[in-house]
Amino acid sequence: MTDDWKQHLDALHAELVSRDDPVAWVTEADAVEASRRYPYIAPRGPVFGVAALDPSAAGSCWRLLKPVVNGMPQQARDGLNSFLWFTAKDGTDDPAARRALLAAVAVLEREPVDEVEALGVRYRVVRGDEFARIGEDEPEPPRPTDPEPADRFWDGRDDAPSPDVGFVLDPDRDEGPMAGALRLGLRDFAYTEAHFPAEVREDSARAVVTHPEVVCLPVGFSVAERDETGWTPRGALMPTPHAARRLLYEGLARFWALMFRFDERKKAVYARAAEEYRAAGRADEARVEDRLFRVCRVERLVRLGPDGPEPPRPSDVDDYGPMKLHPTLLEDGTVLHDD
Repeated sequence: MTDDWKQHLDALHAELVSRDDPVAWVTEADAVEASRRYPYIAPRGPVFGVAALDPSAAGSCWRLLKPVVNGMPQQARDGLNSFLWFTAKDGTDDPAARRALLAAVAVLEREPVDEVEALGVRYRVVRGDEFARIGEDEPEPPRPTDPEPADRFWDGRDDAPSPDVGFVLDPDRDEGPMAGALRLGLRDFAYTEAHFPAEVREDSARAVVTHPEVVCLPVGFSVAERDETGWTPRGALMPTPHAARRLLYEGLARFWALMFRFDERKKAVYARAAEEYRAAGRADEARVEDRLFRVCRVERLVRLGPDGPEPPRPSDVDDYGPMKLHPTLLEDGTVLHDD
């Protein structure tokens, strides 16, 4: 451990001890136990979102505008396109401001750019990496101290906001000694395994140098399935353990039957398994036929360099390109519904 590491972790430990916060102490103990039971890190691949920097704002810093959950850079660009278009439509009555916002939209409609500026604000598509902690050949499930919604409902729309939105990309922000140790340990994280293409490994090694600082994003939760290759992701990243449980329940009860065209017998088997899983309340595993599913904890990092968060790398892949997503919007606010 270098002196810088030790000083940083000592400061975090002293701050934690000085806090009269039993919840923080229990959370830290939980993190220590998790590091013992799940000591390995398994990369899950890149994710993308959008960050913004407003130099005119107090305490100007890069903040997340869109969650870092997309599987391709173009999905994040599309999210930024929509944000700017709706801001121009509903967020201003000033024709000049609308014109500036629409100019940025026009760029995003025709070019796969990773940064645009409008009204003095810089918007950047940012790249993160997902990873999970692994123990004896199994991913870490939710921890007892991970926040749960007060109302753990199973039906209806879940409008819980993403904890990413508004999150400050500050490399000196740590929630405790274990979080600080993880962040510092991840500064050298890179894709090195031979099964990654050479260009992916090269870009990853380069990013350690060009964007040496690391920010750990709010933890998320997802569903994984045990198969012959290990644990394979089976759903989107969710903000709470219960939201991931709902994702698993809805997959078993409805969605997978439609997606994979189950016959009536199989549909009934999965529906029964779904109701058994729901009745268990806070279960993090479900079995159906010969399949095993687990709700698992997913962590993410974003790299930062002298000019802010890392954008997509040359080796990151898009399945499609930029396009026009919304009707034509005039400077006076008129929407033209193009044929």
